[in-house]
Amino acid sequence: MKALLPVALLLVLGVGAGLLFIVHTIARPVTHPYLVTPETFPAYSARGLRVSEERWANADGTEARGWLLRGAEGAPAVVLLHRYGADRSWLLNLGVKINEATNCTVLWPDLRGHGEKPKITSTTFGARETTDVAAAVAFLRQLKSRQGQRPLVGARFGFYGVELGAYAALAATASARPAGNAAESASEVRALVLDSVPASPDELLGHATRDRLGFDNGLLNLLTRGAARLYFLGRYENEDSCTLASRLTGQRVLLLSGQDAGKLRESTRALAQCFPASPPAGLQVDLPVTGFTASSATGEQGETYDRLVIEFFSQAFNEDSTPRR
Repeated sequence: MKALLPVALLLVLGVGAGLLFIVHTIARPVTHPYLVTPETFPAYSARGLRVSEERWANADGTEARGWLLRGAEGAPAVVLLHRYGADRSWLLNLGVKINEATNCTVLWPDLRGHGEKPKITSTTFGARETTDVAAAVAFLRQLKSRQGQRPLVGARFGFYGVELGAYAALAATASARPAGNAAESASEVRALVLDSVPASPDELLGHATRDRLGFDNGLLNLLTRGAARLYFLGRYENEDSCTLASRLTGQRVLLLSGQDAGKLRESTRALAQCFPASPPAGLQVDLPVTGFTASSATGEQGETYDRLVIEFFSQAFNEDSTPRR
């Protein structure tokens, strides 16, 4: 036993080190050049863009970045949040269409660890991203019109998110407090389009492990979850999406998914039962394309997906601005 104890200890240390390395690896998504930028977008479209590169501060003092397309003064704003392993360029075309159809201001942030040469090198699988979304809305609230006298954005906001972005949008909305602090920046969110929502950060972690390592193993996922809690030193949070959804108060919600989202299709279907009964959450989980593939979809399927999102925001904001008797 004395001879075997050092061997067992080394084995445990080796496994632990390997698990921490896995978490370290998947917490740093592979980055790629942007698919398209506002400068190159006119080459693919007849639209002329006036998109600016913006910087703002997150709650923890780190710097966030994103593209901004200004809408009409006093109109709502929509924040588009990409999935794990993607970046803001995946949603550029959709955001431009939203702006053209609704006159909303549109913001495309890069989530932590994503985009070309990110200053924040790692994702937290929804923990810090939640407060980052609130900081993005706080940034939009302080924007002024071109005359510099009145706020550019009105009181209403909308979120569109895919996978990691969907969880961050849901958590930011559910965590918003009434007023008096930075969290109020998400309190005026009226419309949510959530595509392929993970049941929890643990499920998101499992999907990221599968995407990066190429296999899905229940025991490995269980050990990786424990390693993530150690790796993030208490900053890893695992509040499930159903609990978050149950805390919403009157937001209009549209849930989307399809076959290309894998297991996230079923977690999205289950999430529909968690929202308050009024107004009921819309649900479409049999789409031929989702936010995972919409950026590369062509023809009628891609246009149908974009139109679904645009019409939802347009109706939600118009209904919300209609006086009630």
